[in-house]
Amino acid sequence: MEKIWLQSYSSGVPAEIDVHALGSIADYFDAAVQAFGERRAFVSGSTGVAITYRALDQLTRQLAAYFQSVLQLPPGTRVALMMPNLLQYPVCLFGLLRAGYVVVNVNPMYTARELQHQLNDSGAQAMIVVEVFAHTLAKVIASTQVKHVVVTGLADMMPWPKRMLGNFLIRKVKKAVPAYSLPGSVDFLDMLAQGETAKFKPVAIQSEELAFLQYTGGTTGVSKGAMLTHRNVLANVKQGQVWSEPFLDKKEELISITAIPLYHIFALGGCLGMVGMGGTNVLVADPRNIPAFVKVLSQYRFTSMPAVNTLFNGLINDPGFAKIDFSKLRFAIGGGAAVQRPVAERWEKITGSPLVEGYGLTECSPTVTVNPFDLKEFSGSIGLPVPSTEVSIRNREGHELPIGQAGELCVRGPQVMRGYWNRPHETAAVMTHDGYLRTGDVATIDERGFLKIVDRLKDMILVSGFNVYPNEIEEVVMMHPDVLEVAAVGKASANSGEMVKIFVVKKSAALTEEVLIAHCRENLTAYKIPREIVFMAELPKSNVGKILRRELRDLA
Repeated sequence: MEKIWLQSYSSGVPAEIDVHALGSIADYFDAAVQAFGERRAFVSGSTGVAITYRALDQLTRQLAAYFQSVLQLPPGTRVALMMPNLLQYPVCLFGLLRAGYVVVNVNPMYTARELQHQLNDSGAQAMIVVEVFAHTLAKVIASTQVKHVVVTGLADMMPWPKRMLGNFLIRKVKKAVPAYSLPGSVDFLDMLAQGETAKFKPVAIQSEELAFLQYTGGTTGVSKGAMLTHRNVLANVKQGQVWSEPFLDKKEELISITAIPLYHIFALGGCLGMVGMGGTNVLVADPRNIPAFVKVLSQYRFTSMPAVNTLFNGLINDPGFAKIDFSKLRFAIGGGAAVQRPVAERWEKITGSPLVEGYGLTECSPTVTVNPFDLKEFSGSIGLPVPSTEVSIRNREGHELPIGQAGELCVRGPQVMRGYWNRPHETAAVMTHDGYLRTGDVATIDERGFLKIVDRLKDMILVSGFNVYPNEIEEVVMMHPDVLEVAAVGKASANSGEMVKIFVVKKSAALTEEVLIAHCRENLTAYKIPREIVFMAELPKSNVGKILRRELRDLA
């Protein structure tokens, strides 16, 4: 397809980026330290504690030295990282990448079953975990390849003696830190102390080497590791930077509110973009507490804010939000789920800055399209392909369709993953013969190059920006001995975009909704738990016995 979208680019945004100039994330971080040493790199929103680029350089060297010299793990080793948006996260992230390791981001809210699958699939040999989630790891570590564990307390990056008091008070509340046993594990601060006296050996990392195994779902419901190289991630970071630079004043401090979790690819990309521009990421560990979140926002004259529709909606409905100083806000970016027009319009009315929608997926590091930041009004589209990105709308036979016709959105560009970890057949299934990634989303493109998502080929359910796959939910529900059949579908939700609804055929009349929900809580992360259960005598099926989810979605 001819790049018809270039005509709609904002002034100053280039058609291409220089992919050959991209190195490793380690080199990218080193350059940021040299250029912006004394600027604030990360700030804890809850405590106000800040780390400068220079301090982050030292801490990451200590962490890298520990893994290199004390644990003696070779480059390429997969290391799992399981924590919310704490200051420890960037220390771990850049420390591991500088030493040439592959980061495996893990959702801290995963159940033991989910965690075990990801650790075994990735082959992670080491893990850094926040102590409030260490009990989950303790349940499964014997069944994984993990040999080295570092445990950090929530308050570890606070200055002493506040750190000591903070961790003491957290442990005092028993529910905050469930009991766990991880023999041989090392304390985060002890690790840094050992790393301070160990030798850090810079690693020559090529841009095509793996940086992340970023896990995503699939049409089969099996969580797969998208292999993202240093080049993939930095290409997408550069694409985002050139898209936003015409609207930024780099003489001012650039502050981004990082409220979506950094283990999610959407937040991770935005965080790295700020680092390259010498900006400050304000980390918010629990944005669901809207009043507390508003208090954090009131302390900063922030430049940008990436988030999901539900979070924007929660903020604009808080009475204190309109009192915040938005004089430095240039744009907010909505991703992970569709941005609703009423939310975008009300956001702009309150803040005076646009809420622009974008589209991406883990396999694309993640950004594929974004709306221009100088649009006069909310477009309802997912925007334009970012520089050096090609899109093609294709039918089931793989033939490109004319403008205006709906078909599968396919993407080609430097941000597209190398493939799925140890899954060549599934990689082949999503890649076309001419190098495009099949997204599984049905879209249209207009004559100006703007795209709209109109449907999904997959049965995926999108809950607050997170992919939920029916097969996984159904497998867990079927583990209950009193369930005969089950089908999971998505239902529209004002709070989360969609929610999980299940239709169940009982084996035993004794089975209740409460019992089934309790069973799901033991085996599924909170956002995957069904919010509605309908008991049926039988499920609709095709003539070959396949359950017809389509009919159930209509019922939902």
